[in-house]
Amino acid sequence: MTDALLDRLEAALHAEREALAGQDVEALLRSTEAKLQALKAVEAAPAAPHDRARIARLAELNRENGLMLARHRRAVAFALRQLGRSEAEGYDPRGQRAQGAWTRPIAVA
Repeated sequence: MTDALLDRLEAALHAEREALAGQDVEALLRSTEAKLQALKAVEAAPAAPHDRARIARLAELNRENGLMLARHRRAVAFALRQLGRSEAEGYDPRGQRAQGAWTRPIAVA
């Protein structure tokens, strides 16, 4: 595995972390896509024994990002509960125009 592949994954993980910290949705979407592409490239390349320590550090960074994301999701779930956890009327679960008033939970805690 080349260092360039791991550098690309590391850069994507750091960009994801910055997007999470800054609550920048667009940057989060871009960085997540970059992370997934970099991860596919890393997975396709054979790992050398000397890469194991760096891969472990990158895995830890990814777990930390996951924890940060989970905290944000809990905050959103709390806010949605405070707002009644329902979305506007208009369409039923099959995508058909709703005939009457109905609500559907949009988040599960």
